[in-house]
Amino acid sequence: MSLKSRGSEGSSRSVVSRKWTLLLCLGSFCAGLLFTNRMWTVPEAKEITRTHGTEDEKLKLISDGCGLKAKSVKQEPKDIIGEVSKTHYAIQTLDKTISNLEMELAAARAAQESILNGSPISGNLKVHSSSGKRRYLMVVGINTAFSSRKRRDSVRATWMPQGDKRKKLEEEKGIIIRFVIGHSATSGGILDKAIEAEDRRHGDFMRLEHVEGYLELSAKTKKYFATAVSMWDADFYIKVDDDVHVNIATLGTTLARHRSKPRVYIGCMKSGPVLAQKGVRYHEPEYWKFGEAGNKYFRHATGQLYAISKDLATYISINQHVLHRYANEDVSLGAWFIGLDVEHIDDRRLCCGTPPDCEWKAQAGNICVASFDWSCSGICKSAERIKEVHQRCGEGENALWSAVF
Repeated sequence: MSLKSRGSEGSSRSVVSRKWTLLLCLGSFCAGLLFTNRMWTVPEAKEITRTHGTEDEKLKLISDGCGLKAKSVKQEPKDIIGEVSKTHYAIQTLDKTISNLEMELAAARAAQESILNGSPISGNLKVHSSSGKRRYLMVVGINTAFSSRKRRDSVRATWMPQGDKRKKLEEEKGIIIRFVIGHSATSGGILDKAIEAEDRRHGDFMRLEHVEGYLELSAKTKKYFATAVSMWDADFYIKVDDDVHVNIATLGTTLARHRSKPRVYIGCMKSGPVLAQKGVRYHEPEYWKFGEAGNKYFRHATGQLYAISKDLATYISINQHVLHRYANEDVSLGAWFIGLDVEHIDDRRLCCGTPPDCEWKAQAGNICVASFDWSCSGICKSAERIKEVHQRCGEGENALWSAVF
């Protein structure tokens, strides 16, 4: 009996435990469902429908817009191209305007600083800022020396207008032409007095606060641009040697094409060898800065004639005290612009040869801006030969007065 009772008692306990186990599992399952429903709320069908509807509307609008654009391009391609061209020109004009304003602001600050410091150039800057003079097309500075009287007279007799014609050129065409020269080592000496007498007769000199000397051409070029930009407000500033023939109207027409560009450097670009050997012409004492022996210079305009825009001339004026000078002035000018956002324009009409080269080109309708002999870095025996070059390669006096820039 005891064994039976024990067996029945053990079976009843197992039955009870199974029931409780099932109840606990069912309770846990129900609790889990309840908890899941509260934590994760399923979005309503209306919201889902509305979202899809909004996306469909957006896609429809985008597709309609693309369709309209494609349709308009097909219908009016010429109008679109014209609008793009106008926009591009407007951006270029705005870029130049902003650049000019920035440079004028910098020039005004430099003028104020020079006035406060008592700099010799401050007088010119002060006159320019207060006079409000007109805007000129270009200032042509003819680099000359004390010993070059015959060269100057030959230029006056050929391509440089004199007297009332020169004044008319300034007033009607906006072109300033001056011989550029500094002072002798002995201030007020016989050389300076000779230039003063010549200037009283012709009135066509720009005097610089600079001591003349062949090894000082880089310094003279820097001083010329700084002085010219302080005296005249022009689009371009040109440096030309006094043994080069120039067609002024052709030069003006050439430069006028680049008026809308903010920073331009125009000339016959070259990249000659860096001459390390002492005693040779154009020797570069700082040749080691350009790398190994036999290297070439960076691209720069040949020194017989080149032009720069106003903002570059202003840049030189503002930074003249820190701009490094190399032995050759054309290399120095190129070095001052090498790290700037400047457009180099290589125009071979600025370096034609003397007859028959420039004569053949003139007969073909491609008149040269400037003519000289490469062998002499100018017109060989220019005082005697420039008249012949002018007769055979000149544009004619009427071309200047009929030109519209």
